[in-house]
Amino acid sequence: MNKTDAPTTIRPETYASWRATPLGVITEGIEQRLILDLMGDLAGRRVLDAGCGDGGLICAAALRGAAATGIDPDPAMLAAARSRVGETAYGATFVEGLVEQLPFREASFDVVGAITVLCFVPDAGGAVREMARVLRPGGVLVLGELGRWSLWAASRRVRGWLGSSTWAAARFRTAAELKFLARQAGLSVTAVRSGVYYPPVGMAARALLSLDPGLGRLTTFGAAFIVVRAECASSHSKKGCSE
Repeated sequence: MNKTDAPTTIRPETYASWRATPLGVITEGIEQRLILDLMGDLAGRRVLDAGCGDGGLICAAALRGAAATGIDPDPAMLAAARSRVGETAYGATFVEGLVEQLPFREASFDVVGAITVLCFVPDAGGAVREMARVLRPGGVLVLGELGRWSLWAASRRVRGWLGSSTWAAARFRTAAELKFLARQAGLSVTAVRSGVYYPPVGMAARALLSLDPGLGRLTTFGAAFIVVRAECASSHSKKGCSE
């Protein structure tokens, strides 16, 4: 979860500690399955993870045969991502930079993902337009964000009120708001998925895990994680979807 106007205040070791907990294992598993399912077949495709953090999605994309690129403003996160990807024996490219000013040419990628990034970006609309710009015609954008109406978002708001600068600056969104951002950038929304309906407690996650897929088919309300897939029209100019 990355700020894009300055290096994130969440450190790489925080990610590692989170993934080592039972709650982290369950939650990250749900989130990554939703993201990868909406990204589709990645073999041989050019994939950009905008706000890549310590490289979790990049590793998954590389293992599926993608030509993966990650961009992040935090050098510490990029170093952790390079180390993590190196352990998979699959290559990836990493660039230090901002998602609002992507240093790539138009129509450079088949798939762009931005996972829990927009909640920290002051100009989320501009960031999504940049992601659309670097999508080739027919390309796919996948946005994964923390849902506004969930116990997870409520707990983070409380942490912000109690002095956490990271969460005080965060903005959580609904599925409707994410769809609006994608459409505003000239993309067509083709799917919405959600998950993580249990509270942020390990015992609750284990007890309610089997209910999660069913709830995700019914509503996005109460989901801690919402994923939107949008596509660039295949008939668009070669300069990118936002042109």
